[in-house]
Amino acid sequence: MNSLQIVSSKKDFFLIIIFLLFVFLLNIIYEYMKYKDFTSQEVYYSNFKIENIYDKEDFYVLKLQENNLVLYTSIEKNNSIKKLRNINIAILTTNLSFYEFLKGFYTKSIYYDEISTKNTIKEKLFLKINKQHKNEKLQELFSALFLAIPISKVNRKIYTNLSISHLIAISGFHLAILSFIIYWLIYFPYSYLHKRYFIFRNKSADVMAFTILILFLYLLLTNMVPSLLRSFVMFFLAFLFLRSNLKILSFQTLALTFLIIISLFPQFLFSISFWFSIIGVFYIFLYLEYFKNLPKLFSILFFNIWIFFVFNPIVHFFFFDTTIEQLLSPLLTLGFSIFYPFELIFHIFSYGGFLDSFILDFLEYKFTVFDVITPLWFFLFYIVLSIGSVFYNKAFIVLNILMVLFNCHLYL
Repeated sequence: MNSLQIVSSKKDFFLIIIFLLFVFLLNIIYEYMKYKDFTSQEVYYSNFKIENIYDKEDFYVLKLQENNLVLYTSIEKNNSIKKLRNINIAILTTNLSFYEFLKGFYTKSIYYDEISTKNTIKEKLFLKINKQHKNEKLQELFSALFLAIPISKVNRKIYTNLSISHLIAISGFHLAILSFIIYWLIYFPYSYLHKRYFIFRNKSADVMAFTILILFLYLLLTNMVPSLLRSFVMFFLAFLFLRSNLKILSFQTLALTFLIIISLFPQFLFSISFWFSIIGVFYIFLYLEYFKNLPKLFSILFFNIWIFFVFNPIVHFFFFDTTIEQLLSPLLTLGFSIFYPFELIFHIFSYGGFLDSFILDFLEYKFTVFDVITPLWFFLFYIVLSIGSVFYNKAFIVLNILMVLFNCHLYL
């Protein structure tokens, strides 16, 4: 049976766009009302959660979050300040535009005091992870992998130099592994109950629904990081489309995912991680469109190599660090599909430090780093060609030529 397209007519497409645009405008109005309330007084005093701490020479820069509001401020160095703790803080709101309010901004703080509160589930898990590792690099690594807690700028450069930042930021790759584990953990006990009490129900659909519910709770636990939110929405849509015999892996699905998320969370328009997540899936679909007939064993390796090279011109427009070791990224990505589930199991049973010595040796490797920047004109032309490749084979051929030329320039 052939799968149906999500949008079968221009009228359907138009109605979807109008509806999502309406939702987008409602959320923009809501955010603007929050902005007006926030800036109604010169000093805003509220309770914030510390999402990250950037250690400067004489002070700390804090990344703070209150619901969907994200801001940065600096305070004097204080050893008692910890990630995920709550503080009451007074900040200045003068000279703040609505654009800055949406994308996140820096402002001066006047006063703050720490709050003693009962540890949340996330904080308890954070402490459980940290207790299993003595080294700060490893604590940050696994807190990022399992709880989406940001890592420091210094340690983040390690993963940039290896071109594996996409493995550290929780996204579709992690969601796929988690969904597989959760599905089969639920499947066997539910099979027993299904056989006795729910024989009339669709067992696979029920198990998948429970899996989605658990993944949604996990999404909330991570504060809905953009890359994971994109993955979850696509996963949920795939479940709905599969039940309705609609085509799952399509550019329409990706476009619909993008529009849904932006309509609900307009501030994600300014999130690089969200855009990288969308672009990454776009190139995955492009690969499936043009290389779907390759032998499966060859395709497993070639897929990771092609995705790595085709994404480089995009990455180097924003991040310039380049190392020869980045060429190992496709192999490390393959290895990560084994590493991640094993480390997850180790940490659940409090054996997270089992491989610490090997991982630390790997992370302390010294790189020779040089900068390569994607010019604006090349970046824009590359984006146009990428979009054109959805419709024209010749555009895809030119895209691959530019990809090869850019990567030769990058590493040779």
